[in-house]
Amino acid sequence: MKTVSFTAVVTALLLRSTEAAWTNVSEVPLYGLSPPVYPTPESEGVTSPKWAAAYVKAKAFVAQLTLEEKVNLTRGYQDNVCVGHTGTVPRLGFNGLCFEDAPSGIRGPDFVSAFPAGSHLAQTWDKEYMYAYGKALGEEYYGKGVNVALGPVGGPLGRLARAGRNWEGPGPDPYVTGVQMEHLVTGMQDAGVIACSKHFLFNEQEYRRLPSALGESLSSNVDDVTLHELYAWPFMNALRAGTGAIMCSYQRANNSYACQNSKLLNGILKTEFGFEGFVVSDWAAQQSGVSTANAGLDIVMPDGGYWGKNLTQAVNNGSVALTRLDDMVTRSMASFYYLNQDKGFPKAQVFSPTVQHPVLNVQGDHYKVIREIGAAGHVLVKNVNKTLPLKAPTYVSIFGYDAEVKAVPWTNPLRFGGGYEVNFGWETFNGTMIVAGGSGSNTPPYVISPFKAIQDRVRQGRGIVRWDFWSGNPTPEASSQVCLVFINAYASESFDRLSLTDKFSDRLVLNVANKCSNTVVVLHSAGPRVVDAWIEHENVTAVVFGGLPGQESGNSLVDVLYGDVNPSGKLIHTIAKKDEDYGELLNSTADASAFPQQNFTEGVYIDYKAFDRNGIKPRFHFGYGLSYTEFSYSNISIAQVSISTAEYPSAEIPIIQGGHPELWDVLFNVTATVTNIGDVAGAEVAQLYLGIPTAPVRQLRGFDKVFIQPNASAMVSFELTRRDLSVWDAVAQKWKLQNAASYNISVGASSADLRLTGVIQL
Repeated sequence: MKTVSFTAVVTALLLRSTEAAWTNVSEVPLYGLSPPVYPTPESEGVTSPKWAAAYVKAKAFVAQLTLEEKVNLTRGYQDNVCVGHTGTVPRLGFNGLCFEDAPSGIRGPDFVSAFPAGSHLAQTWDKEYMYAYGKALGEEYYGKGVNVALGPVGGPLGRLARAGRNWEGPGPDPYVTGVQMEHLVTGMQDAGVIACSKHFLFNEQEYRRLPSALGESLSSNVDDVTLHELYAWPFMNALRAGTGAIMCSYQRANNSYACQNSKLLNGILKTEFGFEGFVVSDWAAQQSGVSTANAGLDIVMPDGGYWGKNLTQAVNNGSVALTRLDDMVTRSMASFYYLNQDKGFPKAQVFSPTVQHPVLNVQGDHYKVIREIGAAGHVLVKNVNKTLPLKAPTYVSIFGYDAEVKAVPWTNPLRFGGGYEVNFGWETFNGTMIVAGGSGSNTPPYVISPFKAIQDRVRQGRGIVRWDFWSGNPTPEASSQVCLVFINAYASESFDRLSLTDKFSDRLVLNVANKCSNTVVVLHSAGPRVVDAWIEHENVTAVVFGGLPGQESGNSLVDVLYGDVNPSGKLIHTIAKKDEDYGELLNSTADASAFPQQNFTEGVYIDYKAFDRNGIKPRFHFGYGLSYTEFSYSNISIAQVSISTAEYPSAEIPIIQGGHPELWDVLFNVTATVTNIGDVAGAEVAQLYLGIPTAPVRQLRGFDKVFIQPNASAMVSFELTRRDLSVWDAVAQKWKLQNAASYNISVGASSADLRLTGVIQL
């Protein structure tokens, strides 16, 4: 009977694979390229008393379930309410877990807010705003009865300049990404929702991320050092903050699908990083049944995938151990109890706009923090002779397709701006861009366009506005005091960008600048955007990288343009002088073979680290951004903390969620003084770069944002942890401090503008 059952399971899985018909090419030569790690660790809630209490409740709940009920809690359903929903246990009063997009606002329903994108938030370099964003976002998810919010984003990290989803997360630096993930998780979970940190791991391009008629998904081939020091690094922060869920990604990792990759899930996530929560597949990312269960996947979305009754049979015939199934369900229930969702959690009310429904408004006063973050994330990159802030001009000309809202943005009621059925290949968005495309987008209750906000401001001074949103060669009126040109650079999930420039947009800027001696360019961009076609034009007097600022876009911009807010944003990407300067890190890999391969041979050298190594001077460096005032740096101080600096963390200390506890020990405190030497108050982001032996010449290892009045000073401080100073030892499989080595420290205003230096000696 056991043999018959096993045969039935295998047959069902083979039939599903045959229906997909990905390829008939043998993958046997690829076996073992990702090391096998079995079995899945059974978590016990050892990280904290809160996790321990959650596990006591979870285990008591699971002990009451039948086999079928357990299996039902490992699979997804689409119930026209949530984007995904696990099974329920009505007899025990458990209504399942409701999952919902997106990391920048709930996507689809009404009466929710459209927050700035993750990339825009990162451009604030402001930890308080990161937490406030997470808390406000979490409150909206909680209000709608969503148990699991699908965010924050730590992958894609941003390896490729033209990758389609770079804008969803904080950018290519793992330190910035880790800090933002940590604060977002804390804020979201403080609001009572489970944060689902994603996408784990290596989902760095869109092309062939999914299997298709061409064959299997792309394999991201990454060495162990790069895995730890770059791509997994920010997830450690999210785990340390207590994230209750992790989403595994679409593509293969070292030729094993990420959602059945035992090295990533069992080895890295659940053993080395001590993850106590559950792993959920990206939607339709599961590509097998038994192997995903044994590799560490806990919930499949958005349906039963290869599980459902097949998983029941696999448990009965021993292909999947009952203890593994129990651990799957215990993990998801532990996260449920960890967030106290058993205590009066609201019923899910995420209604489709195509169905009449009661109004449930969860916006609160979140527009205030959205506007503030929107302004703080604007990056001023050029400002000739203090063109900005504007001096209350009364004759303003506004040009460009990005100045006003799109005429028909709701062709898809669930996808603001256009869904996958229309947006494939867009390089620009025909309207002001507040967010980019795909599942990471949001649903604005309204949009304050730049045109509306500027017009309202000009009206206050009884001025006039002239505009042309259509022409590529408009004619500014002769008396225009300032010409504002609005362009954008679009990107989306499901495809990668084809260029970091746009001919129409660049010609528009040049055509206006050739006729208007005071041309200010505002660029909304979903990732890096090359601007050398016009950046040095003598009549382009100011340039603002406006990011993706959310629903309050125009108000946030006007706050900066008119000086109500002094710009303090900093770039999270290196902006090259031409596309080709990104080298092999420009385009996605186009491999037409049955098992496409993408080799991360550059290791940790992406973005500014690659530019530094290759000696390429960019247009704008990572971390760069201007202010309406100026700052000086002085008085660097380095103090060592009296704590162990042994080569490796102690083997006697148990692992908890977030990794070995000693990795978070502070070994050195660095301080410096920043002085506002200008004539207006403003905020400065002081950045600390560390030169680790045998590693890149400089890596960001700290930032501190301080607001300073004119002629005043503030102290900036940076804590350097054991992890910050360590490299991954692939032989010992431990984080290693290099004793008797010198570590160079630099503090300054960008990765190139380094004002203070020091040395650490271990």
